[in-house]
Amino acid sequence: MNPLSRLFLPILALLWSPCLAAHPAPFSQLELELEDHRISGALQVHASDIARELDIDEPQSLFDHGVLAGQYAAIRQKLQQRIKLADGEGRELAWRFTGIARAPGDGDALRLSLRADGPPPPVLQVDVALFPADPAHHTFVNIREGGVLVQQFLFDRDSAPQRHFAGTSAGIMALAGTFLPAGVEHVLAGADHVLFVLGLILLGGSWRRLALIVTAFTLGHSVTLALAALGILVLPAWLIEPLIALSIVVVGADNLLRGPGRDLRPAFAALFGLVHGFGFAFVLREFGLPQAQLAWALVSFNLGVELGQLLIVIPAALLLAALRQRAARLARRVAVAGSLAVIAAGLYWFVDRVRMMGS
Repeated sequence: MNPLSRLFLPILALLWSPCLAAHPAPFSQLELELEDHRISGALQVHASDIARELDIDEPQSLFDHGVLAGQYAAIRQKLQQRIKLADGEGRELAWRFTGIARAPGDGDALRLSLRADGPPPPVLQVDVALFPADPAHHTFVNIREGGVLVQQFLFDRDSAPQRHFAGTSAGIMALAGTFLPAGVEHVLAGADHVLFVLGLILLGGSWRRLALIVTAFTLGHSVTLALAALGILVLPAWLIEPLIALSIVVVGADNLLRGPGRDLRPAFAALFGLVHGFGFAFVLREFGLPQAQLAWALVSFNLGVELGQLLIVIPAALLLAALRQRAARLARRVAVAGSLAVIAAGLYWFVDRVRMMGS
């Protein structure tokens, strides 16, 4: 959920009741309460939206008990197929409407209670498209645990399914099982991040020195990843992506120009780690952050990033160390050639990304 959504959803929640009372707005509201042995809740929809679906000319007629009772089966059939609840594997949960009545107050709204028997899954997937014929219609979803609002979603007809990770130990384990591999995959699949890390260790050093470099990079990207994911500080991709490429050039050039006794790699790792953290945040936001378990999601993704880094650093450092012990001159040539390759790749990405951002 982006920062604008987090600002918009609470405002929408406050405005929801007055909208129902004043005039039909293209919104519906779904409340889900996760209990120990069931999911209960209610769907609140405008009578005018239902009337349009059922070709009823007078929406107010639905507030007549006899008319509403007669139309309940049709309403239930229409709406039930447009609300999908599933577990983390996509297996749909069996749920049902248990009643319908006029919503409290004098607004143009109906309230349908619903229920799904059985313990809620650790990961609850929600997909809602109530009135797809109306492109302006949105559905506001609240998820509660123990009476506390823990998650909010906003759906339109084109929205992708959203996932809620329960606050139970099983839910947190499921969350870690999702975000930790995502962190590993992002590092290993991101050629720019891989090359930056390799550039930092090409000249070798003691294991203590290499650990300091990796730790500095970790601290840097952890700070900006958290700031960006929380919406506190978000920088645009047109700025960050070229800077990531430029960081690779700087590291390669430093390898070639380094003077005796001067090792700026920890400083570069920390400084450019801040930049790379914003890049990680782009992926994390696209992946979808569960607001109720945001801290666990950030920790899991960050641990995945660290694991991905170690899968790169440890084998590469061992190979370079073995090469320096057996053939020091060849090792220096490899370091120079590798640094030149790092610079070339970084320059290519920098020019390409500047061009792409400007087009």
